[in-house]
Amino acid sequence: MIKSRLCDLVGIKYPIIQAGMGPFGTNKLCIASSNAGVLGLISSSGIASMGFQPEIYEYFCRTGGADPQADHETILRTIFQQTLDQTREKQGIFGINVMVSAEMMEVAELIVKTMIRAREEDPEMRKRFKVLVTSAGDPLPWADTVKKTDLVWMHVIPSVKAAQRCKKAGVDVVVASGHEGGFHTSWEPVHSMILLPAVVDAVSDEKTLVVGAGGFCDGKTLAAALILGADGAQMGTRFLATAESDFHQLWKEGVVAAGDRGTLVARGFVGPARWLKTPRSEEHARNTLQKSPGVFLGYPDDYATIDMSLIEFEIESINAVYRGEKDKALLAAGESAQRINDMPKVNEMVQDIVNAAEAILKNVPAKHIA
Repeated sequence: MIKSRLCDLVGIKYPIIQAGMGPFGTNKLCIASSNAGVLGLISSSGIASMGFQPEIYEYFCRTGGADPQADHETILRTIFQQTLDQTREKQGIFGINVMVSAEMMEVAELIVKTMIRAREEDPEMRKRFKVLVTSAGDPLPWADTVKKTDLVWMHVIPSVKAAQRCKKAGVDVVVASGHEGGFHTSWEPVHSMILLPAVVDAVSDEKTLVVGAGGFCDGKTLAAALILGADGAQMGTRFLATAESDFHQLWKEGVVAAGDRGTLVARGFVGPARWLKTPRSEEHARNTLQKSPGVFLGYPDDYATIDMSLIEFEIESINAVYRGEKDKALLAAGESAQRINDMPKVNEMVQDIVNAAEAILKNVPAKHIA
């Protein structure tokens, strides 16, 4: 059976992380993933969508068993408790993904503080709700808060420089996210084949683990991550297109139908984003080239300098997904969408990935070493 240091550190059966994806949330998906023996992540971005995506906000709350009229801390606590209850039989391990970009800072502080308090009050919560994944921002300002706890801290990064920043902050697991990934990608297009081994060389040691993200979706790519020196792989798009995924059916069907060269990059909420290629996303890419060229040239802008019509277009297009308006919808996904052609149950998918990776790893010496 495949096992890595990630399994030992987190307490999971297989070295796979189900990514925390938005905007629809991953409340049901996290439960299914955790019960399948991988690290399930709750996506927290939905808690910030009340004002501009009210239907998605309500859906995020209801899939977590929460009342949309409740205050945010109560909603989060309800989601945490539902996840704990529905993973108890399998003793699944789970965590939460929190975006810590400047645009999300106030919400991020609420989420992290609520998580810490919930764990302090409940021994079972502390035992199994044990992973905090921060992303889309700088980890260093969070070090004092996180390192006072017994949380396993992971941070998603796009470069060796950012990985070294994680090292300085005391992050336990560095998630090296290549440009193949869906939705939020880096300003500079460094892909996993370059990024992952470089980050492994730079920071991996007895205290710091590295996980690959961006393009990982099956047994072949999981085996590749391990051979490149990683301790596991995070998968987003592959988990999005599953039976238990919280994402709208239109979104899941879009991933399955994507095919060869099925994605492009254009502006997103916190920088560059990867979308399924459609007439709508192609229009968004043309607008991005005119109004936010740094997405393609590698230099950042922010809400103080960007033409906000790009963000408004994105909000309108994601709301269209909820309404089932295919022609107006923007659908985020990674490049791995072109290799996904089914919508299985999570447990069956995990078993297929693990079995395939095991077979590949067993055969590597026999096929390539004389």
